[in-house]
Amino acid sequence: MATWNIDPMHSEVQFKVKHLVISTVTGTFGSFSATMEADEADFSDAKVHFSAEIDSINTNNTQRDGHLKSDDFFNAAQYPQMTFRSTKLEKAGKEYHLTGDLTIRDKTLPVVLAVKYGGTAVDMYGQTKAGFEITGKINRKEFGLAWSVVTEAGGLLVSDDIRLSLNIQMTKV
Repeated sequence: MATWNIDPMHSEVQFKVKHLVISTVTGTFGSFSATMEADEADFSDAKVHFSAEIDSINTNNTQRDGHLKSDDFFNAAQYPQMTFRSTKLEKAGKEYHLTGDLTIRDKTLPVVLAVKYGGTAVDMYGQTKAGFEITGKINRKEFGLAWSVVTEAGGLLVSDDIRLSLNIQMTKV
């Protein structure tokens, strides 16, 4: 079985959440790791393990980042990582549906992510690379990220739905 490691210099892990229901805040995780094992050239048998360091969260606002790291949200002190471990990968036309267990805080729930395989290439150093675009949506409250404020107009300050967007490049070991 071939092993692949994430290339953090050519990968990004983003999330997007509605603020006041009128605009979107984008955040990233700057420190993450992933491995993939697969025998098939089209990765149809891939097994994936991913983790992100909660302390590496960045929304371009230090105060908001601190709040996200607090017990109101991720509680980075007690739960320093979020993890994903795949359980199934299904080909669906030109895409894949990647099912796995996502753990945030002390909650592990199944999620399904859409994966677009961008192709495989050999770089100028002779390393084999594979590219993937991964998207999905989770409900933050299901994972214990329950802090919320209702505005005077009755809307939520922060939406419950979080959109995930990962652009991942893997390197064959």
